[in-house]
Amino acid sequence: MESTPPDRGRVLESYRDGVRAIRTLAEGVGDWDVPTPCADWQLIDLAGHLRCVAENFLEYLQEAPDSRLATLFARKAATAVLIRQQARQNAAELAVLPSEPGPDRIMAFGVAAGAYADLLPDMWDRTQLIYRGTKYTVGDHAGAACVEWHLHAWDMARAAGADYRPRDPDLLVWAWHWGVPHLPLERGDAWEAVLRSSGRSPRWPEPGRPARPDGPAVRRRPASPDGLAGRPAR
Repeated sequence: MESTPPDRGRVLESYRDGVRAIRTLAEGVGDWDVPTPCADWQLIDLAGHLRCVAENFLEYLQEAPDSRLATLFARKAATAVLIRQQARQNAAELAVLPSEPGPDRIMAFGVAAGAYADLLPDMWDRTQLIYRGTKYTVGDHAGAACVEWHLHAWDMARAAGADYRPRDPDLLVWAWHWGVPHLPLERGDAWEAVLRSSGRSPRWPEPGRPARPDGPAVRRRPASPDGLAGRPAR
């Protein structure tokens, strides 16, 4: 595990970069029904997930150290159990989300993500959760938010046939170790390691396989993604 945390300003900058990237990418979306690297999710589903996660992170911050996230991690459950429970939560929240256009979902995401950023500096050293005897602060958990936003910015870019790489991928290695302590991080190039560890293929869609199948788009109920950032199936 990375033992020396980066400068607080560097974490906050990465957080803001991720939020800004998502909002900028959303402005260029012409079709919210295209598939994404998140299994069985179209872009409209991803936008809904982003809204839900941003609102959850704000809730966890406001209720630290007694949030439902802290309660979940305090149980010392196996990694597979944590992944399943978070996946069920993702699916359940998305299923009950009101039907609304993609831009509205991204706007709600921006409001919650912005409120989180405003509160974060003053609460930085507060305990967020305790996992297997180790205390993780609000600042540590901000790393999870950084990872979440940059991964989903990549999802949005790839869905549009483009690519995305954060400005500070090395920061995300630290963010993973301290913000996502229950999941291992693969070795290699910092950004590709984060992509692969989240279950993504850096080359999605695979060569010879179009991102969108022929024929009209069919809306499907999104499958339950596994874990961090709507972790796609391998």
